[in-house]
Amino acid sequence: MLDSTIRNLIDPFLNKVAAKLVKFGVTANALTATGLVFSIFAFFAVAHQQYVLTILLIILSRIMDGLDGPLARQTKATDFGGYIDIVFDFIFYSGIVFFFAVGHPSFALPAAFLIFSFMATGSSFLAYAIVAAKHGMNHEKQGKKSFFYLQGITEGTETIFVLVLICIFPSYFDWIAYVFAALCWLTTIGRVRQAALDFKDV
Repeated sequence: MLDSTIRNLIDPFLNKVAAKLVKFGVTANALTATGLVFSIFAFFAVAHQQYVLTILLIILSRIMDGLDGPLARQTKATDFGGYIDIVFDFIFYSGIVFFFAVGHPSFALPAAFLIFSFMATGSSFLAYAIVAAKHGMNHEKQGKKSFFYLQGITEGTETIFVLVLICIFPSYFDWIAYVFAALCWLTTIGRVRQAALDFKDV
């Protein structure tokens, strides 16, 4: 829901940073991989209840994720780059929740339900993109993408905010998880409805 607004605000800065990285020979895939490394460190940090460190690593991971797209567009974007960008994003989102539960086994049920809800938003997101690509649908409202980017209530910005929020208020994880999971299901329902409208005659 907020991704378009955030991208409009930060893209000029990210494009400038990406232009400087191009001069140093940095590749988009290298940034994507570095983001995954930060994500993995964040998993260990949150499992050991090191929440300040987790937030720092989340920020670093998402900076890499924010920069790899602009860098790819200024160099040579590849389908493989777009592929690992999506895969690593979902590893990051679900990993933070899972490893939070590793550190707090009493919250295993809300963590499992939240990851279950991530599966719904993720599958509705990617399935739409597959069918849209089949019919040559595309748009660049949120910047040129490797796939058709369908909006929803719970996008990347909201998810990152929630992951940071659970690090700030870990004792309220169950409430945060259930509320955000409900929003994920509203997003899924909205996307299925949109797909029904867009694909019923194609």
